[in-house]
Amino acid sequence: MARILLAEDDQSMREFLTRALERSGHEVTAVADGLSALDAVSERAYDLLIADIVMPGIDGIEVSRQASKVNADLKVLFITGFAAVAMSAREEMGDTKVLSKPFHLRELVDNVDAILEQEVA
Repeated sequence: MARILLAEDDQSMREFLTRALERSGHEVTAVADGLSALDAVSERAYDLLIADIVMPGIDGIEVSRQASKVNADLKVLFITGFAAVAMSAREEMGDTKVLSKPFHLRELVDNVDAILEQEVA
């Protein structure tokens, strides 16, 4: 079981993804924006950050940058509904996985499992 921080501004999507990840055996803290995600990271250690790239205030990429300063071992998975943003993020973030919405829940869970199994460099 991993501790996952989910930052997603769409409430229904956030609830849907939280339930799916909890059913897969993970402990999930779900927040609605980047600032709340940064607050959560400063209060507790997480194994994985799943962040929507496009959020009001601080976007998911900036959240990951700042959160990684607090927890260098934090793994990241980005999600986005914007194809152009996904392509830009892939270029900017290198090997960080980006899932484009819509995606199947099995794809999310499989990606989470694969990321969590990777050794920290």
